[in-house]
Amino acid sequence: MAGRTLDDYGRQAREVLEPSLAEFLAAEEEAAAENRAVFERAGLKQGRSARPGPPDTAVKILHRGWSAPLVVGPLAGLARPKGAPAVARAAGAVVLPAVVDASTPHRLADLAAAGGGPLWLRTYVTGGPDATPHRVAEAAEAGCAALVLSLRPHSGDRPPRGAAAGWADVERLRASSPLPLIVAGAATAADARCAVDAGADGLVTGSLRALPALADALAGRCPVLLDGGVRGGADVLVALASGADAVLVGQPVLDGLLVGGEAGVTEVLDGLVRELRDAMTFTATPSVAEAHRAAIAAGPGPAPAAPRRDAPGPGGVPGKGEARSAELRKTDLHPSLCDPVLDTMNFLNEVTHRYPDAISFAPGRPYDGFFDTEEIFTHLRRYLDHLAARGRTPQDIRTAMYQYGPTAGQIREIVADSLRADEDIDVPAESIVVTVGAQEAMLLVLRALISGPDDVLLVASPCYVGIMGAARLLDVAVTPVQEGEDGFSCAELEAAILGERARGRRPRALYVVPDHSNPSGTTMDAPTRAALLELAERHGILIIEDSPYRRVSPGVPLPTLKSLDRSRTVIHLGSFAKTVFPGARVGFAVADQRVLDDTGRTELLADELARIKSMVTVNTSSLSQAAVAGALLAAEGRLSVLNADAAAYYGNAMQTTLRNLDARLPAARRAALGVRWNEPTGGFFLTVQVPFRADNAALTRSAQEFGVIWTPMNYFYPRGGGHHALRLSTSYLTTADIEKGTARLARFIEAQSAARKTS
Repeated sequence: MAGRTLDDYGRQAREVLEPSLAEFLAAEEEAAAENRAVFERAGLKQGRSARPGPPDTAVKILHRGWSAPLVVGPLAGLARPKGAPAVARAAGAVVLPAVVDASTPHRLADLAAAGGGPLWLRTYVTGGPDATPHRVAEAAEAGCAALVLSLRPHSGDRPPRGAAAGWADVERLRASSPLPLIVAGAATAADARCAVDAGADGLVTGSLRALPALADALAGRCPVLLDGGVRGGADVLVALASGADAVLVGQPVLDGLLVGGEAGVTEVLDGLVRELRDAMTFTATPSVAEAHRAAIAAGPGPAPAAPRRDAPGPGGVPGKGEARSAELRKTDLHPSLCDPVLDTMNFLNEVTHRYPDAISFAPGRPYDGFFDTEEIFTHLRRYLDHLAARGRTPQDIRTAMYQYGPTAGQIREIVADSLRADEDIDVPAESIVVTVGAQEAMLLVLRALISGPDDVLLVASPCYVGIMGAARLLDVAVTPVQEGEDGFSCAELEAAILGERARGRRPRALYVVPDHSNPSGTTMDAPTRAALLELAERHGILIIEDSPYRRVSPGVPLPTLKSLDRSRTVIHLGSFAKTVFPGARVGFAVADQRVLDDTGRTELLADELARIKSMVTVNTSSLSQAAVAGALLAAEGRLSVLNADAAAYYGNAMQTTLRNLDARLPAARRAALGVRWNEPTGGFFLTVQVPFRADNAALTRSAQEFGVIWTPMNYFYPRGGGHHALRLSTSYLTTADIEKGTARLARFIEAQSAARKTS
């Protein structure tokens, strides 16, 4: 840097400081003081490199590649209004995005042309007397790469009077612009959840201390950026290791601009990247994607509790006149409680209750018209008679019904017989654990398999939110394996396995729903099933096969992965909630894998699952097991027979929905709109691709104005995606409801598509 260090630029910038900038810089430094204190305390740990070659600073954020995890700016307009072109050119030369303020006097098209790199526009609100909607429209026309909406003005900013934004502004801006939207000002995990729910594609936080909790709460759903206090490459690495995907560098860039103009900005950016490489080399961090909290000597840690009037006095006793309080801080609870995935269904339920007259394609639950209350007693009596016929005494039967029962389940033999009869899965009863729904089975399996922070769960994406929620509760790292429109790809899986191993992590298992999956409705074909089993055995990973929709579909299903499994690669999860008795909440796991301990003693994985279950639910309800067992006994274990009428009903509901969609949106019309859908042959779900953003705001409009509810597909993507698709569930609706609902849905799609074109 022509002999200058970054510190030199900072010092010389103050020597040439104009009076009009003194207040601005003082406010900036005050705002960044807390982050600076954390940066200075953190430090980096020296590591031992396992890979040769220089570290890789490249990143990909918002579908664009950058040379380093740096965002240039933002610089408030008053700081150097004439310097924006120089900053844009310097940033574009090194392939970094530059943020310009809405107050800049320059045309955005001119700045974009000058820089040649990605340009982001920082704005404040989209309505009111001081709004900048013209700038938002100009940004799209100029080819800007993103919008940055400030929720709270930074202490050095001078936004228009009354310009503090709220969640309604986020939703309005999201609806009014096609550009990716980054929300700046998130201070807590709750902020992060609200921002993503309102439509944010990325977040900026000004608190390094809060960064780890924010990143954990989002779990990769969108990029998280840190703004404030970054003065060197080591700071950048600390931020990355704390959970940031990139950092905003405003102060160093302004220093470079004040001292050396465009050349000064270029030298500052070169220096930051060089220092970042040095820090990565020191910590043995091969790439930005592999920055880890273990590289930090002293992590940012939780934010300190704010002083409160009811805080205890000396000795932990409330002071005189102070009241005891039972309040808890959300930041002191497990980070998963701030994860948006735990709130997705709550939002959907809220919309459903708010608009009771709307027709809902959202609930993925069985149609209860098939169930007769009296059958509960018939099922119970049949199971009791079964126990008596097997020589159980009245005392034995009473104990079986009234007591807790064995942890692994008391109907395992009946479940094993059913699996042999219907699915050609021949396993001993001892390899089965009866669970409280399939959801508990997921928790047990993940808890058993994931032994450390470097173990990874792979999931076919989009995937069932229950597995994402279970992983989040257990702090399990999730890596998605993206499905194409044609279904699951073994090539994508192998790439994910190799990629995780290159990062020093261990891919442990793959979760997949091969038959009529939730949410997409896709079914894995026979060649892919065979290839998946071969690949899993070759790479030494397990397959967690979830199979709730096989017996709610017409026709003969393809063989389960477990029935094809010859090397104990597959853990098979099942549930009777979609078929026999939803309210009983009975599921099961087939885990016949052998577990060898240090003494050479061998157990079944099912034994380990039962050991965990004994500390979770103790056992599955004896009454629930009895009711399910009685139903299975009536059909000699064949769910295919027991559920034949229901499967025909669900198949007809799916075909009725597809026919009505085709009638309401014929091929030529949907081609013009850019609408398409898949055509499942069974199950509960199908996916509709639409040309607009199918988010919570669109769902609310659909329910309120058109009287139809669906599920946004972005709920089902672990690391973001599915923003232009919606899930329809056909299982709970009558033919009349489907006809009315598809008509309403078609009108909504037409209206939303038209609104997008005119916005």
